[in-house]
Amino acid sequence: METKTNLQKIGLVTAVTLVVANMIGTGVFTSLGFQVLGIPHAFTILMLWLIGGVAALCGAFTYGELGARFPRSGGEYHFLSKIYNPFLGFLSGWVSFVVGFTAPIAAAAMAAGRYSSRVLTDINIISATNQELVMKLVAIVLCIIIALVHLNKLKTISVFQNFFTILKITLVLVLIIFGFFVSSPQTISFMPSEAAIDMIFSSSFAISLVFVMYAYSGWNASSYIASEIDRPQKNLPLSLFLGTLIVILLYVPVNAIFLHTTPISEMMGQEEVGYIASSYIFGKIGGVVMGLLISVGLISAISSMTWAGPRVIQVMGEDYRFFKIFSKKNKNEIPSFAILIQTILVIIMIITSTFETVIYYIGFTLTLSSFLTVLGIYIVRFRKEATTAIYKTWGYPITPAIYLFVTAWMMVYVIKEKPIVVLFSFITVFIGAIVYLINKNIEKNERNKI
Repeated sequence: METKTNLQKIGLVTAVTLVVANMIGTGVFTSLGFQVLGIPHAFTILMLWLIGGVAALCGAFTYGELGARFPRSGGEYHFLSKIYNPFLGFLSGWVSFVVGFTAPIAAAAMAAGRYSSRVLTDINIISATNQELVMKLVAIVLCIIIALVHLNKLKTISVFQNFFTILKITLVLVLIIFGFFVSSPQTISFMPSEAAIDMIFSSSFAISLVFVMYAYSGWNASSYIASEIDRPQKNLPLSLFLGTLIVILLYVPVNAIFLHTTPISEMMGQEEVGYIASSYIFGKIGGVVMGLLISVGLISAISSMTWAGPRVIQVMGEDYRFFKIFSKKNKNEIPSFAILIQTILVIIMIITSTFETVIYYIGFTLTLSSFLTVLGIYIVRFRKEATTAIYKTWGYPITPAIYLFVTAWMMVYVIKEKPIVVLFSFITVFIGAIVYLINKNIEKNERNKI
C-alpha cells in the first residue's frame, strides 16, 4: 500500500514498479536479434537469460543489505563512498550520470522510435528512406515529454510510472500466452545437447551476456531513490527482490516464445524483435498494433530512468561544490536542473550514437561499477560495523560470489573482443577523475578565502 502520511514518500508498490520498469525495457524487445547471430541453439539462449537472471537476483540480494545499511539516494555513488572512499564513489556517480542513465534512456527511446518507424514504414505512412529520421524524432519527443512529466509532484510521477509499467507487463504476458497457441510454431528444440552445453562456455555466450545483463540492468533501481521510499530499510530490499524476480519470470518465457514462433533468420541482427514476433503470433494487423503498443510500453523504461538518474547527480550536488547547482529543487521538491541536463545529454546521444555501440558501452561501464559495489559487502561484513539494518543478504557469502563470477567472466571477454568500447569506458572514468580534482581545487580555494 502506498503511504498516506507523506505525499513525498513512495510505498513498496511504486518501488517495485520502478525496478520492473527499469528492467523491462529496451533489452528484452531488442537483444535477441543480436544473440542469435552467435548462438544458434535455443537451449543455450534460454540458459543465457536464466544465468543473467540469477546473477541479477544475487546482485539484488546484496544491494538490499547495502541499501538497508546506508538508506540514502544515490545508488553506487553513495554505497562506494561509504564502503571505500569518496573518490571511488564520485567516479561511480559520474559514470551513473554520464553513462548509467543517459545512455539507457537514449537506447530505450531509440528502440521506441525504431518500433514506431518500422510500423509506420510497413503500413506505408512513411518511406523506408525516412525511417531513421522518424526514429530519432520520435525518440527525442518522447524524452522531452517524459522529462516534463517528471517535473511534477511525486504523486503524479508515481501514477504515471505505475500505469505504463502495468501496461508493459500486460503486453509481455499477452505475447507469452498467445505465443503458446500459435498455429505454425518453429521446428526448434529447447532440449540440451552436447553442442548447446559446450557453447555456454564460449566467447559468443560471454559477449551475448552483455546484452542480457543490460536487459536485466535496473535490478538496483530503487536504491537510487532510497531517500524517497517510505521505510527504506524494509521496503528497499523487498522492492529489489520482488522486482527482479518478477522480471526473471517474464524474461525467460517471452524469449522462449520469440524462438518458438519466429524464424531465427528473421530476427538475426534486428532490433525490432518484439514487432517481428508479434507479426507471427497475431498476423500483420495484430503485429502492427502490438508493435505500436510495445513502443508505448517503453515509456515506462524511459520514465523510470528519468526518475532515478537525476537523484544521483542531485545527491552529488549536496556533497560537492562543483555540482551544487544540480541539488536545487523546484516547488515540487524535484531536482529540475538535473532532469534538464540529463535530457539534453540524452538528446545528444540519440542524435550521435548507434544502438549496438550504446549497449556495449553501457554494459561494460555499469557492470564494473556494480561489481565493485557487490564486492563491498564482504568489506562491510569484515568491518563488523554496528547497524540497525533489518535485512541481511540472503545466501551470503555464496550469492554475492555468484554475481561477481558471472560479471567478471563477462567483462574479461568484453575486454578481449571489444577493446575500443572498453577504452571509451575508461576515458569516461578518467574524465570523471579530472572533474573530481577540479572540484577539490575549487573547495580548497573557497576554504582559503575564509
